[in-house]
Amino acid sequence: MIEIIKKNKLMTVVFLIYIFLFIVMPDKAYLSVKNSMYYIIEMIEILPVIFILTSIIEAWVPKEVILNGFGEKSGIKGNIFSFLLGSFSAGPIYAAFPICKMLLKKGASISNVVIILSSWAVIKVPMLANEAKFLGPKFMGIRWILTVISILIMSYLTAVFVKKEDIALKEEQSLNKVTGIDIKKQYCIGCGLCEKLMPQHFKLVDKKAHIREAVLDDAKINELKEVIDKCPVKAIYLK
Repeated sequence: MIEIIKKNKLMTVVFLIYIFLFIVMPDKAYLSVKNSMYYIIEMIEILPVIFILTSIIEAWVPKEVILNGFGEKSGIKGNIFSFLLGSFSAGPIYAAFPICKMLLKKGASISNVVIILSSWAVIKVPMLANEAKFLGPKFMGIRWILTVISILIMSYLTAVFVKKEDIALKEEQSLNKVTGIDIKKQYCIGCGLCEKLMPQHFKLVDKKAHIREAVLDDAKINELKEVIDKCPVKAIYLK
């Protein structure tokens, strides 16, 4: 029970707040539960579709496509694609989180992910049309320009202070211990870079990279991290 509480600290705090409300202000507590159930039902209706869509994209879209469109070297093109993806996407903002996590795993840059999340939240095209209708095109246009500038600044600052290594480190810690290397054959383009850098660990078979050793110790895993970082399509993973 203690371990469950430690892993779900936020949920525990929310649960305690609800208990307090039911004791002190039962009317407010009832209203809070009613509002919470509305959003829970909405999430149950939306998130399964998002998870299916994310799985399909992860399985069918080659990693090099994500790298070219949203990666670190995608430049202005990546920024534009990110704005378009966020602006034309449907659904509430929490639907964007699993999609953005998948994009990060497949090579999207942190700055472009920030642009997707921010544009998804505040500059959707249907919302802009309603804003122009009720508040006027001039208001909408100026607000849109200032919002885009702010998003670009946020994306740059976030990329400066948050690195992919920090995100990967949290994922590794949640898995407790790295036990080996995995090569995603569907991503591998057979460039042979891993074999050239470390032929003692890698070999090409039918234009796909293979790891020579079945069992790797901590020292070898640390040595192989250099190849993992240099793989052009990020097909090599710690597991």
